[in-house]
Amino acid sequence: MTAVESRPPGGGTAHALKAMGELGANSTSSIRGQRPFGARVKAFVALTKPRIIELLLITTVPVMFLAEQGVPDLWLVLATCIGGYLSAGGANALNMYIDRDIDALMERTSQRPLVTGMVTPREGLVFGITLAVVSTAWFGVLVNWLSAWLSLGALLFYVVVYTMILKRRTAQNIVWGGIAGCMPVLIGWSAVTDSMSWAAMILFLVIFFWTPPHYWPLSMKVKDDYARVGVPMLPVIASNRVVARQIVLYSWVMVAVSLLLTPLGYTGWFYTTVALVTGGWWLWEAHALQNRAKSGVTGAKLKEMRLFHWSITYVSLLFVAVAVDPFLR
Repeated sequence: MTAVESRPPGGGTAHALKAMGELGANSTSSIRGQRPFGARVKAFVALTKPRIIELLLITTVPVMFLAEQGVPDLWLVLATCIGGYLSAGGANALNMYIDRDIDALMERTSQRPLVTGMVTPREGLVFGITLAVVSTAWFGVLVNWLSAWLSLGALLFYVVVYTMILKRRTAQNIVWGGIAGCMPVLIGWSAVTDSMSWAAMILFLVIFFWTPPHYWPLSMKVKDDYARVGVPMLPVIASNRVVARQIVLYSWVMVAVSLLLTPLGYTGWFYTTVALVTGGWWLWEAHALQNRAKSGVTGAKLKEMRLFHWSITYVSLLFVAVAVDPFLR
């Protein structure tokens, strides 16, 4: 896996800040006086990015079943899910607060609450910090303090390391920034055992190597948005051929790592079968994307979103297998 040079940061951000200044007097002020309660509630929920959190919980709960080698305490599962939602929601709200300048210029994010004015920047900041504090206390009191510190660490990593430092400076932003998205695996394990294990670390690495080939196809689709605001996502500063090659490399490592659980004695035949079948299909799609990129295919015919959508199905099926496997051994 090769590192890719990024463009110097700053130009896109400066342009975005200027545009935000021009937009502020028009869009935000016109909406401020027309904010019904129901729409406001929906806006604050939107700040937490519920659809992304669903995916995080998919990687948390099954690990709790593996750690327990059966059905974990259901109250503990509920408490962990609520704490995880609050923590990830706080991180996402703070991410939107920091990125509100570029969000205003990207078609994909132009309707976010801080851009439309449904939520003010100050409200978004207070909301995010409040969720961060509440989620940490929730984990510490109702789950355990190891899970609390892991949760807080994930939040700070996403907000500070990814959003504030990496995102606008390097094409490797999603690679290292993705570590925050791996933490729910460790939180799920620690919630049950109040400790760590090699099984948790292997699943952590699965998500680590899954994140770039999951996100890069989406970035290929919306690379013009990222280019407009000067965010050097890999597809912005590299050709489709280079991006597809990176996707294939990460995909092979991800599938290989996913198969380590069985020889180390943590899973049995069911998980192994699911990992082989779903991993094999993933590699087929990744190589198909690479072949299209090599052939110079662009636009809709590149079909990069096929891999993006499959990546969500893949991780869901793999972690369902993690949860089911203990009952079949």
